[in-house]
Amino acid sequence: MMRRFKVFLRRFSIEAPSLSVRPQMPWYVHWLRWLLAAVVIGAIAWYTYDVGLEYAGFRQNEARRVNSELGVLVRDQQKQLADVHAKLAAAERQLQMEHATYEDLAKQVKTLSQENSALKEDLAFFQSLTATGKTGAISVNRFRLMPEGVPGEYRYRLLLVQTGERAKEFTGSMQLVLNLQINGRKTAVVWPEESKRTQPQYRINIKFFQRVEGVLKIPVDAQILSLQVRIFEGQSDTPKLTHDVNL
Repeated sequence: MMRRFKVFLRRFSIEAPSLSVRPQMPWYVHWLRWLLAAVVIGAIAWYTYDVGLEYAGFRQNEARRVNSELGVLVRDQQKQLADVHAKLAAAERQLQMEHATYEDLAKQVKTLSQENSALKEDLAFFQSLTATGKTGAISVNRFRLMPEGVPGEYRYRLLLVQTGERAKEFTGSMQLVLNLQINGRKTAVVWPEESKRTQPQYRINIKFFQRVEGVLKIPVDAQILSLQVRIFEGQSDTPKLTHDVNL
């Protein structure tokens, strides 16, 4: 009790604690001060961020603008590229058509050139013939043997000519004799066979001349060493003419 009394007296004595008087400020002043401080801090932070972006060479507004311009440029280039692709496809189709047409024309020109050469050869050959030759004589001219696309198949072409004035028509048949080498062994093959020689497809009828063409077949692994053309008259089994061909 005495202790509490001493404390009470001390508040009014010289030893009493000093009293400070502070002016009381309204609450909104405190909030205004805090708001200003927050605004200042935010402005400093934004300025620092903006300076950092500028220092790094990047700005959002500028980036958006550049990105938009690039998007427009890319769309324009894509449209131009699509137009170029369409024109290129049309040009390729046109080129293919022209190329096909050119190939057809080249084939026709080659065929006509071959036919023209053959006609020139025929004309030169017939001009060289004289009417003083033996009447009814048969000759074999311009024999050709060419491999076909199928292995073992060959196409032969030749021209049979009957000389002499007002020669009568020659009827008979033709036969080819091929000397082959197969696996080191030599053998002879007759085309067509004797039993087929008189068939219509192998018959010949010559008034002045006749072109003969056909395809013969031999073993795939055979090599042609030499060839002989035999001409038979009528139904005779003895050839009237034999002509050796230099291959």
